Amino acid sequence: MKEQLELIKQNALAALDAAENTATLDEQRVKWLGKKGELTAVLKMMGKLSAEERPIMGQLANSVRAEIEAKLEERKSALSAAALEAKLAAEAIDVTIPGDAVSMGHQHPMNQVLQQVKDIFVGLGYTVVDGPEVELASYNFTRLNIEEGHPSRDRSDTFYFTDDDAVLLRTQTSSMQIRFMEEHKPPLCMLAPGRVFRKDEADATHSPMFHQIEGLVVDEHITMGDLKGALITIMRAIYGEDAQMRFRPHHFPFTEPSCEMDMQCHKCHGTGEVDGAVCPTCHGEGWIELLGAGMVHPEVLRNCGIDPEKYSGFAFGMGLERMAMGRLKINDLRLIFDNDVRFLNQF
Repeated sequence: MKEQLELIKQNALAALDAAENTATLDEQRVKWLGKKGELTAVLKMMGKLSAEERPIMGQLANSVRAEIEAKLEERKSALSAAALEAKLAAEAIDVTIPGDAVSMGHQHPMNQVLQQVKDIFVGLGYTVVDGPEVELASYNFTRLNIEEGHPSRDRSDTFYFTDDDAVLLRTQTSSMQIRFMEEHKPPLCMLAPGRVFRKDEADATHSPMFHQIEGLVVDEHITMGDLKGALITIMRAIYGEDAQMRFRPHHFPFTEPSCEMDMQCHKCHGTGEVDGAVCPTCHGEGWIELLGAGMVHPEVLRNCGIDPEKYSGFAFGMGLERMAMGRLKINDLRLIFDNDVRFLNQF
């Protein structure tokens, strides 16, 4: 048995030295020291020895086990150290190599134009306000003098939440006129930018979701002349002193008299054609509608507890997307929402 133990020791130590990874090392541990290992099998034969031989062989067997276990730990530490060295070498960072340039982001072109517009209006004394996008029909329509049956209240044009059409996604930020006049007394000077929602077909100039900027001024002796003068001043500040604009009579339920303001198309410069074809931006009109405006209807003032015999005012609503198109010379509104980095990086 002594020779057998010595042979096991030599073979085990040699096998452990030859192990190239921890998996192989564990296999060798089981082979020599496991419940069915070779050393264990020899120890099971101890019962056949005489009383005199048993302590001597037991001491020798324990010595062999101790040497094998020591070699296991030694080899395990060596393999772990080698694996760590290999990992560090593979993941080494050369700190002398120049780092990758970090691309800094910038404001979306829509936000750029919105901020510029806000700065202009704040400079003119307007207060910028915000309001809910999920709105009551009474604020969005009824108190703005838009009666039941009006085309804008039709389900084909408006996103309703309730069967009785009482709650909807606001179709205009004009609802903020009512909310602001409820909480403030004249003189009033308010600007309400925000998202609005209509069932418009998405083409070069329309989108189901877009941004609108609503303006309201109420005071004594406000006239249509004040409205035109304010809009011309504002639009020239936005588009430049050379911008060509025109006013057209129109009808809105919440203003009387009412008008629309157009700007000459930046794509075709008023001709309606581009390279012999109909201009895709203005659809051949030569002009792009910028906003609707007018003198606040007396009924709207009454609905907010303001005496129309003493006070008058003007209101206007403009689309931010179209404003961005004109200011940044964008030909298709859908580009604003596509989030193509190649497009956004131009601004």
